[in-house]
Formats: sequence, structure tokens, C-alpha cells
Amino acid sequence: MAWTLALVSFLLLALPRVGASPSQSFSYANGCVGLKERVQLPNATVHLSELVKAGTNLTFPNYDPTCALTSQVVKSDICRLSFDVATGSDSSVRFEAWLPLDWSGRFLGVGNGGLGGCFKYDDLNYGSSQGFATIGTNNGHDGNQGKPFYKHPGTVEDYAYRAIHLEAVLGKTIVQTFYGTRHKKSYYLGCSTGGRQGFKEAQEFPEDFDGIVAGAPAFDMTALFFWSGYLPKVLGKPGSPSYLGAAEWNAVYNDILEQCDELDGVKDGIIEDPDLCQYRPEALICGRRKGANCLTGAQAAAVRDVLSPAYGPEGELVYPRLQPGSNVTDRLVSPQPFGYVLDWMRYVVKEDPSWDPWTFNVNDWVPMSEKDDYGVKTWNGNLTRVRDRGSKIIHFHGLQDPLISSDNSARYYDHVSRTMELTSKELDEFYRYFRISGMAHCRGGTGANNIGGNLATLDKYEPESNVLAAIVDWVEKGKAPASVLGTQYASTGSKEIVASRRHCRYPRRNVYVGGDSSSPKSWKCE
Repeated sequence: MAWTLALVSFLLLALPRVGASPSQSFSYANGCVGLKERVQLPNATVHLSELVKAGTNLTFPNYDPTCALTSQVVKSDICRLSFDVATGSDSSVRFEAWLPLDWSGRFLGVGNGGLGGCFKYDDLNYGSSQGFATIGTNNGHDGNQGKPFYKHPGTVEDYAYRAIHLEAVLGKTIVQTFYGTRHKKSYYLGCSTGGRQGFKEAQEFPEDFDGIVAGAPAFDMTALFFWSGYLPKVLGKPGSPSYLGAAEWNAVYNDILEQCDELDGVKDGIIEDPDLCQYRPEALICGRRKGANCLTGAQAAAVRDVLSPAYGPEGELVYPRLQPGSNVTDRLVSPQPFGYVLDWMRYVVKEDPSWDPWTFNVNDWVPMSEKDDYGVKTWNGNLTRVRDRGSKIIHFHGLQDPLISSDNSARYYDHVSRTMELTSKELDEFYRYFRISGMAHCRGGTGANNIGGNLATLDKYEPESNVLAAIVDWVEKGKAPASVLGTQYASTGSKEIVASRRHCRYPRRNVYVGGDSSSPKSWKCE
């Protein structure tokens, strides 16, 4: 059921913007505390407005345990506003706005992850610390689980698109109310489900944001869930002939590197371009010998299936292969199917909480593909309105992602090219996709993967090496990023740089030209 937000008139609160003096800071503090009473939002219940000083360890005692976050050390002075908005008779969305004292005049909306019921407090912290008035949402339910979707179509609608759209509309209104002036530019940052949400905004509500950073997008979501549900059936349960334990998967990972690592000219534990790798798992078959580094024929066949595309009942391509070079050990040794798929099937597709995931088969693709409630699939290749209004998109994906195939990002880029009948040069004017070698899912991995896509990978806030700074530079100065410079550190929390690499925009690829492979000068985009 469609739900229309009727905007109302707002009382403007004149407050200072940047460089606050002590007297101005006092006005900022008073204005923050009084914001709860002064802000007027339709269908909203405002819970709190509070001043939070930099260095405060903000705790979330009532946060759903599936969100796995209990606190966040705030990096800058902020005014924190929390409120709920009713989106239907049985649905509502919770929001938090973090409004920095040192405001740059910019607005930032942030996305979610997984099944979407957890605030990305690290992204709220990241954005506000860089001067963005930042807003996030629980996406219409609490917890990283799908049970709230069961027989609640309004909650599914919030998840599919509505929560982020309202985030943009209401967030901008709050900014004007609080600071007494409009934002100058609006941006979006998200990865995984947050990446899908960013592209949903681009496809359906391009007026919401001037610049979008979307990482590892979970778009073509129904196909992604089919592929994820298909993998456990390929491998079987523990003890079955085709099942691989942790030792076998580690052997596969090492053998993939043995066969494909040096295809780029450098042996460094990173497959720079997985498209060049045609892995042969049969090399690990040991015949009569057995051991952790050996596979049986049935196991080799299962590995080949995991690293192959997923097809539907009519032989149609549903989802591309998992790119070789991803460490899938932790994901695939679990005796249970992927939790997100289990919940989506039980509470949305089948509407049967007792559905047995081990009955999953290729014919389930038909009901899954038909269950595209509120366009949650997110696969519209027409970005004409993004181009025509002058908005920009930076899209990135780690080439070691074990959860969402990076091949699907290239597939979407090519889908946009065909749909709009544009060359890569023409797409470059408003949409650029960067493949990040050595990056796992949104962050982590074995390579130069720190590019500022989230708080954990924040290094320098400079356009050359930070995707959030890069989108601002592109939108406000017209300086489009030719590449993204990633950094690799010796360990988590270390400042010792062991490698840097410029990651190319698709369809270009990184080519080794000689010299120290840890230096960006040793690689060239071609």
C-alpha cells in the first residue's frame, strides 16, 4: 500500500554553522536540547534530542542483539535526534540524525546491512565527524533478521525503498530546521544492503541525492538470495561426499592462489583480475592418498559448482559465479544455510516459518523471482534521470568478496550500458565503477583495501584515496575520479603502510608494469 508523506510547515531555528565561539556553542547546545519540542515532523514521535560531546562512549542498551553493537565512541560534537515515523497502519521506521557543531553545509544519508534492521552507527559517526549532517534508519524493523516481514507488507515496503527515501526527505527538513538554512549538497553512503539502497535511490528517487557512494551492492537481490540458497545444496550437509570442511576450503583457497596469483605478473596473495582465473579444482585430487590438502572427485565437482554461475529451471542465467580468490571458508563450512536466505524464504517468499531450507531446489527460482515486492530486486538499468539532473555515482566492489559476487557489479554496469545505449566514456560522465583488488566484503581482505568507504577504512579524507571525499569533489568541483588509491596497513590499527595501489574504473584493469609491486607506480590502468 502506497504511503504518501505530506510535508508541513516548520519553525526555523536560527543557529550558528561552523567555527562556533563559546557564546555560539551555548546557543548550539540550547538549540539542540530544545529541538525535540521545536521540530515538527508528520506522523512522527520524537524520542530525544541531546548534545553529545566528542569522546563520549555512546551506549545502546536496548539495541537488538542481532545487530552486534553496544556502543560507539563519538568522534565530534553532535546534536543527536531520535524519532519514529508511522509509515502505515502496522509499520513504522526509526531514524537518528547526528548534527555536527562544525557543519560543512552538506547532508549525508547512510544505509544498512544484511536484512536491514540495524542502525549503522559507525557511518553516522563517520559522516558527522567529517562535517556532514548525517541521518540513518533502522529500515523499518529492529534486528538483522527477517521475522518482522512475516505478513507485514508495510515492513517489506520500508525495507525495499521507503525508509531511505524518507531518510532523505525528513533529514533535509531537520537540517533546515536546526541550522536555519538549507544544505548545499546531499550525499549518500552505503555498502552491501546499503549499496542496494543507494542504487534504489538512483533508480527511483534520483532527486534525493546529488552524489551516491554504493559499495558491494546487494542488487538483483532475489537472484543473490537464490544463489546463496543454492550453495549449501551443492555442498550438502556435513558428512556428505561433496561436503568440504575448513581444512579443505583452506586448501582450495591456497590452490586458487597457486594457480592464478601470478597471472597478473606478481606473486603477492592477490588476484588482481579474477576474470583471468579459470581455476581447476581437480588439481587437488590425490587419488588413493587422503589428507587435508586433498579433494575427492565429488568435492572437486562441488567446488567447481560453487565457482560457476547459478542457473534457473530453464537453463537461464540467474546469478554469476563467485569470483576466485575469495576466502569462503567461514561462510561455507557452516552446517546451516545462509541466515538471510532462510529468513527471506520463510517469511516473505513461502510465508511459512517452518519451511525446511534443505528442500530448496532450482524450481524455487520461479516463486523467488515473482516475489519482487516493491521492486526490492533493484535491477533497473535506466539511470537517465541521474544523468539528466547532474547527479554522480561512485560504485565500488571488493574482488575478494565472499558474500556478494563482484561479477554481479560488472554485470549491472554492463546492464546500464545496454539499457541506456551508452559507451563507457559516456557512462563515465555520471557513473563510475571501481573494482577493488584485495578487498573482502565492504572492507578487510589481503590488499590495499582502505578507501574510506566506512569508518573502519577511514585514513585520509582526500579525494584521491577516500571515496566519500571523491564524490564531494566530483559533485562540487567537477573533478571525476580516474582511479581510487587504496592503502594496506601492516595490521589492524597500525599506521605502517605496506602497500598502496590505484584501483581502476571498469572496464579498465590494472596491469603490472614492473618494479616494487607495493607501489602504485608499478601498476597501470588499461
